[in-house]
Amino acid sequence: MHTANFKTVTALVEAYKAGTTTPSAVVDEYLEVVASQDSDIGAFLAVYTEAAKKAAKHATEQYAAGEDTPPLLGVPYALKNNILYQGEFATAGSRMLENYTATYDATVVTRLREAGAICIGATNMDEFAMGSSTENSAFGLTKNPRSTSRVPGGSSGGSAAAVAMEAVPFALGTDTGGSIRQPASYCGVVGFKPTYGAVSRYGIVAMGSSLDQAGPLTHTVADAALVHKTISGQDSNDATTITDTTYPPVEIKDTYTIGVPRHLVSEGVDQAVQDGFNNHIKALEAAGHKVVDIELPLFAEGLSAYYIVMPAEVSSNLARYDGIRYGLSVPGDTLLEGYERTRAEGFGAEVKRRILLGTYVLSSGYYDAYYGKAEQVRVQMRQELEEQFAVVDIILTPTAPTPAFVAGQKTDPIAMYAQDIFTVPVNLTGVPALSIPAGVVSDGEDELPYGVQYIAPHGGDARLFDLGQRMYDERL
Repeated sequence: MHTANFKTVTALVEAYKAGTTTPSAVVDEYLEVVASQDSDIGAFLAVYTEAAKKAAKHATEQYAAGEDTPPLLGVPYALKNNILYQGEFATAGSRMLENYTATYDATVVTRLREAGAICIGATNMDEFAMGSSTENSAFGLTKNPRSTSRVPGGSSGGSAAAVAMEAVPFALGTDTGGSIRQPASYCGVVGFKPTYGAVSRYGIVAMGSSLDQAGPLTHTVADAALVHKTISGQDSNDATTITDTTYPPVEIKDTYTIGVPRHLVSEGVDQAVQDGFNNHIKALEAAGHKVVDIELPLFAEGLSAYYIVMPAEVSSNLARYDGIRYGLSVPGDTLLEGYERTRAEGFGAEVKRRILLGTYVLSSGYYDAYYGKAEQVRVQMRQELEEQFAVVDIILTPTAPTPAFVAGQKTDPIAMYAQDIFTVPVNLTGVPALSIPAGVVSDGEDELPYGVQYIAPHGGDARLFDLGQRMYDERL
């Protein structure tokens, strides 16, 4: 048996139940993939070898005993290192938390453990989830397994790379402005950002509290749906979590009307990605769906609003890293000097940039002009989406305007931020979105994946899974 034959969650569980393989054998093989490949890729910050083998042995015994088994029993996964896993380091990719040990499990970890899944390690990420390339990690670069000269995307680049290199059948990431979907596109895997509040944020290192959501990176849409079902649901530890009745029911249909904002797609998108995007539209029409042009004028303003709202929340959330309570502590002659030295040494350049931006837009005299206006735009964007979803069922865009770029290529922060143009409006408005692989484009000797993004109304997560399975899984 080779793990490649059982790289989906569904196939693994079926094989376990059929007795054609065991969790112990599978976990050993996945750990071997990490041992043999990750020294080059750099997807993992830590590997939980002994704990994973112990859990796999127990799962193997449960299957052998013929017990009723939880839905993900024995399935290995990887965990972005800003999600707390009790007893292990939770660095968030930062020197500030380099030696911080999680004292409890995040809710998503608890739910995966109850479902029988086995965490084999923690994955690399942009520091405090701030970045689109995983080049901002304090612990080194993660390479894209599809082309190792290129970035895997960010900030969940380590999780996307772990799935793409087939070191795990699924991984968890977090998505504040596209940090699951964009690396999924770059690495040629499936990435899902749920409706805001569908998944608890308890135990996740906060970046932008009104934007953050955890979600899966997988090989198939069906696996993404299964993992999402496992980790979602109301949580008393997170007051922002929603119930099944928070939003009106979103119908599953035989065919969908799909809206395309052509004015956004026609500018700033690589020609090869545009061509592939248009081919996907043809595939949707061939499958019986109706594709119509729509206007989303405020979506173009989403990037500007996001880079006001997000840094403001970053500035607030990262104020807790003061060198006193936990994390890095660099002494100074005064309390203020201790703060300054700790933050100067603990935070990287991109984190400092966003803290400064956020502090500025929240400062006296500028709050109303910047943060207040951005929040008004956010409300209007949500209204704009509601109007469009009265006419269309799903909105379609590219996931990212380009395929994966060469590491070190984008040194201008504005150029890097532009990679998120199609993804940040989703987080600002709280709706769900799914990125599926749509093909590859050639760049010299490299064949680079690219993805398309489906966006649904609030609570329309199942609709995305339905269309995604039909347009991706059934074509595998």
